[in-house]
Amino acid sequence: MELYFLALLVLIMAVALGTGYPVAFALPGAAIITIGLAAGSGWLFAGNPDAYFHTGGPSQWLSAGVTNLRGVYWDVNRDTLIAIPLFIFMGIMLQRSKIAEDLLVTMAQLFGPVPGGLGISVVFVGALLAATTGIVGATVVAMGMISLPAMLRNNYSPSLATGTIAASGTLGQIIPPSIVLIILADQLASATDQASTARKALYKSATGEISMPSVFGVGSTSAGEMFLGALAPGLVLVGLYMTFILIYALIRPSHAPAVHYEGERNARFWGKVLMTLVPPLTLILLVLGSIITGVATVNQAGAIGAAGALIMAGYRLHAGARTTYYPAILSIVGLGAIIFALMNYPMNLKAAATPEDFFGIQIGVAGAILLIVAVCWSGWRALQVGDTLRGVMVETAKTTSLVFIILLGAAMLTAAFRAFGGEDLVRDFLQSMPGGFWSQFIIVMAVIFFLGFFLDFIEIAVVVVPIVAPILLADPGANITAVWFGVMIGLNIQTSFLTPPFGFALFYLRGVAPAVVRTVQIYRGVIAFICLQLVALVVVGFYPPLVNYLPARSNLLSDTAPPPRNPRLQFCLADYVGEALATDGGATLKAVADARALDLSALPKDLATSLGAGFAAADEAAAALAETFAAEQAVAEAAPSYRPVLVTVRRIQRELRDHEERIGLLQTRISRMHEPESDDLKASLTAEVETLTAERDKLAATIPSEWEQANKDFTALTKAEDAARNRYQRAADAAWDDPAAVLALLRANDAFAALRPELEALGPTIETAELSQAEELEETVKAVESDIGAVEGAGDVRSALSKARRALRARSFDPDEALAHWRAAMAALDEQAEWRAAAAPLASGIETYLAAIADSIGARAQQSLSREQALYLARCLANHRDISLYF
Repeated sequence: MELYFLALLVLIMAVALGTGYPVAFALPGAAIITIGLAAGSGWLFAGNPDAYFHTGGPSQWLSAGVTNLRGVYWDVNRDTLIAIPLFIFMGIMLQRSKIAEDLLVTMAQLFGPVPGGLGISVVFVGALLAATTGIVGATVVAMGMISLPAMLRNNYSPSLATGTIAASGTLGQIIPPSIVLIILADQLASATDQASTARKALYKSATGEISMPSVFGVGSTSAGEMFLGALAPGLVLVGLYMTFILIYALIRPSHAPAVHYEGERNARFWGKVLMTLVPPLTLILLVLGSIITGVATVNQAGAIGAAGALIMAGYRLHAGARTTYYPAILSIVGLGAIIFALMNYPMNLKAAATPEDFFGIQIGVAGAILLIVAVCWSGWRALQVGDTLRGVMVETAKTTSLVFIILLGAAMLTAAFRAFGGEDLVRDFLQSMPGGFWSQFIIVMAVIFFLGFFLDFIEIAVVVVPIVAPILLADPGANITAVWFGVMIGLNIQTSFLTPPFGFALFYLRGVAPAVVRTVQIYRGVIAFICLQLVALVVVGFYPPLVNYLPARSNLLSDTAPPPRNPRLQFCLADYVGEALATDGGATLKAVADARALDLSALPKDLATSLGAGFAAADEAAAALAETFAAEQAVAEAAPSYRPVLVTVRRIQRELRDHEERIGLLQTRISRMHEPESDDLKASLTAEVETLTAERDKLAATIPSEWEQANKDFTALTKAEDAARNRYQRAADAAWDDPAAVLALLRANDAFAALRPELEALGPTIETAELSQAEELEETVKAVESDIGAVEGAGDVRSALSKARRALRARSFDPDEALAHWRAAMAALDEQAEWRAAAAPLASGIETYLAAIADSIGARAQQSLSREQALYLARCLANHRDISLYF
């Protein structure tokens, strides 16, 4: 019955949307009505309100929806949504202040003489507007009103002109900072948690292991990573648009004629170009750059963008006056003072101690005051000139409210969809499709493409993504990243917004286009751009590094980069080490051989054994790495014959689990039916259990007879690979850790020698000690003990001195015993000083050895990745790695 209520949920939502009912109320309304009907029907016909729910009951799913609602506002992990109103304010302010119009006019003058130059200018300005708003409707309408009359006036083909404007307007979906990317990041962050849980359950059921290696985990994403991931595809798309327009203009010059600038290209012209172009570009680069470099979070970058747009509007709206640029100059001076203070002074007020520290803080405060004055001054101008600020804030509030209300409604709808088993139904349908992940992915993308005809990107992002993303992200075969999946959805939605006859961008443009432009011309004009976007979609789909590389590079080069021993880096790091050993001409292994030839007789036996074992471990690590690659190759060679059997059996086992789950749910429902009026339903459910049990047994019999042996043989290969990899990692760690510990000890020789005077001075003091001096003397010995403990390798001396200190305590005061322990400490000091002096020449040999292996065998043991290693790992991690054979 739950399937009927699931269909009713979709039907109510579709009818509400089709009749023009507000989306914000259609989504939660459909959910509440359907849950209420299901609860009432269950109570009337089965005596149980939970009867017609897939799992749980009405109270559980209504409370889940309320919890989702609350999470939109109060969940600390979703604070990136705060950036939405900031970026919306930034974009609307740049449009209302005529800065976008100035950009188009100036770029048209600059590129006009080039064939198709006006169209190229439209694409350029459209990309800039996209980077400021991320709202398709606002960008298309603005570009249509500003650029379409100019293009038609200069004899551009109506089809090319409208196609260029519509396509450029949809760039807001993919070019960061984009509202859709922020929302997708928010939804995907939740989806990755569900996908990770599903993958762990799959690993446990497939292998019987309790825990899944973290290297197989599903990585989450953030708005910053989404921005980085979308940057390259967005620029590729802009490049494709510009290239197409240029080629089209060269082939058919009458459809896109060059527009020559009638004025002179003198210093005044170039000054105007710089003043028009540089500020918005600087603002966008500042916003994106602060996110990419880790200087600011997405929220902070949004605040930077909003303040920058307000300052730019302040001088644009007040153009022509003598004081036009005063607020902008104040902001530059203030920003410069802040940067100067940050670069030259410690700006922590609590840690400030010297006059110089306070002077730097004063510079920073003065800069902040200048910046605040500049922003307030610009805001006052925007308020006074045409009431611009008020209009921008009203539009920002409206758009932001629209986004958040839809988010809230979608949270309720998602809860209802899951209540009636919709998520399981979608998962079962997708997983039953032949072709594995790619067939599932193509179906999902086709559905999103179709929904883009009728729904805005917000509804798609918050309704569809939470349902399908956990299913696709959990698939170990493709093992896609969340950021790649999000960018693919963004590109797909962008394409659907252009596609006739329902594309939203076409309706927006039709609303502002003059009557001379026919609708069929708009439809014809976007066809070429749709093809270009499909090309971009295919390129990104089959070349994931285009999306994944920049986020991985930024992460690995940042101050918070994971250490080399991070489990997620080990496959790629092993490949890096293998290449390093293969290309160094044997230099690393020669350095290891030279180290093993060192005379270690001067060292104590335990240290000599440890150091020798460390040198031997380097050779063992190289051999184990070669075994790892050989085992990996063996797995790769066995995979083609094993994979078809694995896919077949896992599909059967998945169906068996579904049957077991269904049988368990039915048996639970049967056990709760005690009323006489439910006997008929109970009998029906019992018969269904018997049918499902028979189907389960029949399915189990279809498992191929060769599966058990094939699985056993292949598992032996993967375990051999894991064992070789573990041996390599243990040996590599020992190859660095043990010699590094001995080197640290030898480097402390001078500090160790400096301990003698302090320790010797304690002897006479202990000899003449009296009980009344016990407390003071204990503190004196404790201070010396602390100094000795700070020296590498002086543990035996400290241990003896610690016993002397305990003998000097007032309650167990024994100067003779303390003196004996002090003498033992001196003997240990003398003995260690002797072998330290003899072993001192070994330090250079150990240093040479460690320097030789630091970038290869010893890479795992370093505190951080080198730049070369980080770039290699970023390239490696940017590719999706199939891990299905381990499941």
